[in-house]
Amino acid sequence: MQTRVKMCGFTQADDVAFAVRAGVNAIGVIAYEPSPRCAQMEQAAKIRAVVPPFVSLVLVTVDMDAKQHRKWIQALQPDCLQFHGRESEQDCLSFALPYIKSLRMRDDIDLDANITAYRSAGAILLDTYVSGTVGGTGEMFDWTRAANFDDKPIILAGGLDSGNVSNAIEIAKPYAVDISSSLEKEPGKKDHRKVLEFMSRVCDTNCTNV
Repeated sequence: MQTRVKMCGFTQADDVAFAVRAGVNAIGVIAYEPSPRCAQMEQAAKIRAVVPPFVSLVLVTVDMDAKQHRKWIQALQPDCLQFHGRESEQDCLSFALPYIKSLRMRDDIDLDANITAYRSAGAILLDTYVSGTVGGTGEMFDWTRAANFDDKPIILAGGLDSGNVSNAIEIAKPYAVDISSSLEKEPGKKDHRKVLEFMSRVCDTNCTNV
């Protein structure tokens, strides 16, 4: 299986366009004000305009109220939603779009039960648990905990970079990897050299695994 790449935390349309040219499969736009990578709604149309067919645009939120959620959906026109908070399955389904549910990897998390609770999700994203945060920490968890979930696509997040992504793919064999902070020159702005290096490592690993 070829591991796909979702890059997240975009705030600039030119960074999005570069990532698309580099071969990413999905672009994540964060609409969560406490995050240093929170995009502005005024940028949504410009970002949408540079995402071509066959690349997914993902709106990432954390316990956002329905009214604001619909405003963002109208502005960004995402292909998919990603929920990073305490949303129920019914909350996730209420916007009539495909969705990804993020789970933070606490030591005591029952993954099977949580995946069953969101059986309608298109994929489950597994991220590092750090108290007081909801993601974007740049810290890893034990990737062996993400392996062997054949009934639901798994997206691996948390602490990935060009130096470890090949090992992460070999261990977890995820449907996709999700990366944000390690490719930045500052929060919300991507380092294009790092983007190319990361995509090259994923491509090389995929070719090796064919």
